[in-house]
Amino acid sequence: MCWLLNLLYALLIAAASPLLIYRAVAQHKYRQGWGQKLWGLAPRRTGDRPCLWFHAVSVGEVNLLAPLLAAIARRHSHWHCVVSTTTATGLALARKKYPELIVFYCPLDFSWAVEAAMRRIRPACLVLTELELWPNLIAAARRHGAHVMIVNGRLSERSFRGYHRVRWLAASMLGQVDLILAQNQEYADHFLALRAPASRVHVTGSLKFDGAQTDRGNAATVRLRQLAGIADDDLVFLAGSTQAGEETAALNAYRTLAQEHPRLRLILVPRHPERFNAVAEELDRTELPWQRRSCLEVAGADANARVLLVDTIGELSSWWGTAHIAFVGGSLSSRGGQNMIEPAAYGAAVCFGPNTRNFREIVALLLARQAAVVVADAGELTTFVRRCLLEPQFAEAMGERARALVAAQLGATHRTLDLLESLVAPSAGGAARAA
Repeated sequence: MCWLLNLLYALLIAAASPLLIYRAVAQHKYRQGWGQKLWGLAPRRTGDRPCLWFHAVSVGEVNLLAPLLAAIARRHSHWHCVVSTTTATGLALARKKYPELIVFYCPLDFSWAVEAAMRRIRPACLVLTELELWPNLIAAARRHGAHVMIVNGRLSERSFRGYHRVRWLAASMLGQVDLILAQNQEYADHFLALRAPASRVHVTGSLKFDGAQTDRGNAATVRLRQLAGIADDDLVFLAGSTQAGEETAALNAYRTLAQEHPRLRLILVPRHPERFNAVAEELDRTELPWQRRSCLEVAGADANARVLLVDTIGELSSWWGTAHIAFVGGSLSSRGGQNMIEPAAYGAAVCFGPNTRNFREIVALLLARQAAVVVADAGELTTFVRRCLLEPQFAEAMGERARALVAAQLGATHRTLDLLESLVAPSAGGAARAA
């Protein structure tokens, strides 16, 4: 089976090679880490401490691991945690966020690459974040004596339909997973429908809630406020995790309202770093005074620039703490939405577009508590921001409901760690001996 998969992967890469080469040349993507990706040359772990290998695909998954890794450090300081990721932005953030941990690119699912990585890392447990089912990786972990676990499991309707088409393969992979910790009952039911063993599926809630910061006075947010020159009486409208077209919508809202509300400030945080320059060019065309985040520490804050482009990665969660009004991107496009928990936790007045399938349950909770608003288009976004400015009591009440909702959802980290302990603690170190 593994060699059949190897052949399939090779054919897929060959078919996609023109696009990959174009992106490597034009967008400077896919240029790093090929020794780790293709040959499994992960850092060679030393010592015999029980090792947990956490795989987080990209920035979102890297961020949500923070409360779980912190809880492990407090309760099991002798465990050795390592983190792998798939994307360059995810790797950069993981190295910045977890400087004390081994961080590396996850090998591609070729049999020789995953085998080499397993020999070098020697994990007692492979922990897959949200959903990363790679047959050779999972099989290699089992051959090397490691447990396999899915945390914060998410299997949306769209993903479920995809896996259902190859349910024989999905069932085989899920049968090798020791624990599947789903965010909610809907996702748990999807795993069960793919014939995951019922005794191994648990609903633990979402780690995203536990990872959310609720204190606007946290050190990182305070530092950014000072760096950007945000005054106490400024009203910050932040559009975060934005996709193409959504910055335009936020800019239109700001330009419409700024003259009437001179204390209004706009912060734009595009989702993908490769779009920073395109957004900068759009800002230039508006002829509005604006500034890049990357220039603040060098040039200082420009008092005339009421628009800020955040062209750095890994800071959005802290920037949300500056926002009074928040638009969560990826929701006016076909992306399916981005994480709206962080601005809600800070008590911002939160809005997003109608396309939020990736966060359906969280959206349902927010809307049921009147803790967020759906805006159908750019015009409705402007209307929402205007109402928040004209009716501050409306915005404050919405923010307080959002903050209370997040506080009520906390606890997924402890439930996850309790189950992780039941898996790892009795046999910790077995994988190292087996390797």
